Amino acid sequence: MEWGGGRRSGNIEDRRRLGPVGVAGGGIGAVVLAVIGYFVFGVDPQTTMNAVQGTQQPTAQEGSRGQVADTEGQFIDVIETSNADVWGPVLAKHGIRYTPPTSVVLYTQATGTGCGTGQSAMGPFYCPADHKVYLDTSFWNELETRFGAKGEFARAYVISHEIGHHIQTLTGASDQAQRMGARGATSGSVRLELQADCYAGVWARHAPEASGDGIAITRADIEDGLGAAAAVGDDAIQEQSQGRVMPDSFTHGSSAQRMRWFGKGYDAGDPGACDTFAARTL
Repeated sequence: MEWGGGRRSGNIEDRRRLGPVGVAGGGIGAVVLAVIGYFVFGVDPQTTMNAVQGTQQPTAQEGSRGQVADTEGQFIDVIETSNADVWGPVLAKHGIRYTPPTSVVLYTQATGTGCGTGQSAMGPFYCPADHKVYLDTSFWNELETRFGAKGEFARAYVISHEIGHHIQTLTGASDQAQRMGARGATSGSVRLELQADCYAGVWARHAPEASGDGIAITRADIEDGLGAAAAVGDDAIQEQSQGRVMPDSFTHGSSAQRMRWFGKGYDAGDPGACDTFAARTL
């Protein structure tokens, strides 16, 4: 994936030098983050609760805003900016005004969020309370070593998936999903996650055109994206972690489903093709 000439808007909040917030109390913040972790990345609520159990309410943090100097941060900036360049005109065709996330927050280990204390164990996540995407960049190592998803486009897929959750907040899909339930092969959570995968595919289809010569995406990159989608399917993760697959506990969809919806978004290039809530077959 080529991205070095991509536009950077500086919609980044860098908290990495601040270090992790002090975590020792619990309370409503932990409960909210358990739900966020469950909906956004498939982390079992008990896992998230254990991670923040006994912690105090998150200390308010605010990192430096704007351009970042390191390559890792610049890449994230380019992908977030590209999403804005794509989704503005694409959603306008559907009568929806796109406003970017408040920022993409880069942090280390743990940080305060509008939803409670965020922890790196949750993976990347979107907090609808403050409209921010949170990312501990050490997750890239886990993406490669644990999930076997390599390549920069796999990272771009993850970022664009989380921005997809922001779009769902704008459209009301997130509220619809919560009313449908959070667990099961056809639950609101699964439909929400597959739609975010589809939105990532829509972004990939339009990103090169929207950025001029700034971003180039090859077929090999798309294969990397499909590989990442497959690697984080519920069935793949359950098979790896517990040796058996339990569809009734799915939160994100199977590997095949995640690949299918990412591919559907890429092929159509239209969010209208991403209506997982109306789909009879996921």
